[in-house]
Amino acid sequence: MRQLSGLVLHGSGFDANRAHWRGIMDGLLEEETALHAGGGTKAADRHRSQGKMLARERLRLLLDPGKPFVEIGVWAGWGMYEDWGGAPSAGCVTGIGTVGGRRCVVVANDATVKAGAWFPITCKKILRAQEIALENRLPVIYLVDSAGVFLPLQDEIFPDKEHFGRVFYNNARLSAEGIYQIAAIMGPCVAGGAYLPIMSDEALIVEGTGSIFLAGPHLVKAAIGEQIETDALGGAEVQTDISMVVDDRFPDDASCLSAVRERVGGLAAPHLAPFDRTEPAEPGVDPAEVMGVIPADRTRPYDTYSLLAHLLDRSEFDEYKATSGRTLVCGVGRIEGWALGIVANQRAVVARKRGLDPKEREMQIGGVIYADAADKGARFIQLCNQKGIPLLFLQDVTGFMVGSRAEREGIIKDGAKMVNVVANSVVPKITIVVGNSYGAGNYAMAGKAYGPRFIFAWPSASIAVMGGEQAAQTLLGIQLKNRGKDVSEGEKRQRLEEIRSRYEAAADPRYAAARIWVDGILDPDRTREAISSCVEACAHQPEIPPFRCGVLQT
Repeated sequence: MRQLSGLVLHGSGFDANRAHWRGIMDGLLEEETALHAGGGTKAADRHRSQGKMLARERLRLLLDPGKPFVEIGVWAGWGMYEDWGGAPSAGCVTGIGTVGGRRCVVVANDATVKAGAWFPITCKKILRAQEIALENRLPVIYLVDSAGVFLPLQDEIFPDKEHFGRVFYNNARLSAEGIYQIAAIMGPCVAGGAYLPIMSDEALIVEGTGSIFLAGPHLVKAAIGEQIETDALGGAEVQTDISMVVDDRFPDDASCLSAVRERVGGLAAPHLAPFDRTEPAEPGVDPAEVMGVIPADRTRPYDTYSLLAHLLDRSEFDEYKATSGRTLVCGVGRIEGWALGIVANQRAVVARKRGLDPKEREMQIGGVIYADAADKGARFIQLCNQKGIPLLFLQDVTGFMVGSRAEREGIIKDGAKMVNVVANSVVPKITIVVGNSYGAGNYAMAGKAYGPRFIFAWPSASIAVMGGEQAAQTLLGIQLKNRGKDVSEGEKRQRLEEIRSRYEAAADPRYAAARIWVDGILDPDRTREAISSCVEACAHQPEIPPFRCGVLQT
């Protein structure tokens, strides 16, 4: 077991790095506070005037006090739908919290945002929440208060496989899997949206504000000429006492949420996976100083062992193949007591032996996956699957090595081997994008396409097919290929800057979080808490299937 705390050097550079990233994270937290406000003060006042609590007020009453809530998708919709006034947090709140002592997935419509209407990104966000519930066998609580599909964008949300109907498909699959779902109808529940609560295992409704019907009063009048008020058409009394569509009704939000807590609290205790956990311990260095390790300039190297020292219990690390494949750091450590197999890119420049002469060294570029590192990573991931140890990927990768030497060493073969093993891994994978996440390196390090149970970005993250400078130079070269000498140096510089700016804006972690490529932008100071909560959620999948791989080129 290696002690890492002695590798951390605090100096002026460390303090400057920490101040830089702390400032950026504080700015992001301010933006998140604005996102939490949903549709704003006027919309909130109008919502409360109907006798209803706001979505986040409902959550505070629902969740067990003092327990962590891991919010998923707070940035969803950021910078999108501006022509329609925006959709802060996609008009809903989703996450994992504790209710009556049980870990649950919670989905709460925010009716201050376009009356809780579903934008395309709203659908993607709710599907992500259901995916988390299915993978980890977590009960789901829906707090429904929605006007249904946002009609101006209906063609982007209605007919396709991953659109609106997939939510009800998942309702059916969750129930068939024995994963409990309960819905509280706390506002309108219209048209196709009416299926979500009624396809849940239990449905409750709030009198006076909750309503559920396939067509509202206006559509009923237009379709069949019947004139009827909302309450008489599908209010709490009609749908509970007469139609028996809903199970029980309650006089207000508070009493309805109390009933949800009681019913979830009465669920049978879950069978948990036997992931190893010991008594939690603090790192040997202050975890709140972790961002001091990351240079303000993403192109600069740093020692990944220093990063791990701030994250691991007692800063202890049992490293795997420490003297080979050194641009990838692999080994087992603990976070909040949980044993985790850690796969992290080494950003420092390292040397490796070549041939028999011990004096012969080759300097390897940090953040690049070489053939020997890919082979080592594949072997370590297989080993963690064999031992039943969840995997934590810490991404800061610029891709696989290129060039004639890399091709002769078989980089494609070894890279494919690592990607294959990551794809077929059956133990839970949790991914944190610490810095760069470029090209196929994103895939090898369990990017979104490779099925991590949870994936978060730090404020220092940059997610793209390649770095901004390389992309700008490549695109400029393609654009100017046929113009030759007709292009002035001034025009080249202007175009280069335009391309670079546009490309780097798309690599911003907010851009990724807005599209749910990552589950959120994680405050690095809370990384240990978030990882622990995620592993605890993963442990609700009691059986880990056998690990198998297809054909590997050896």
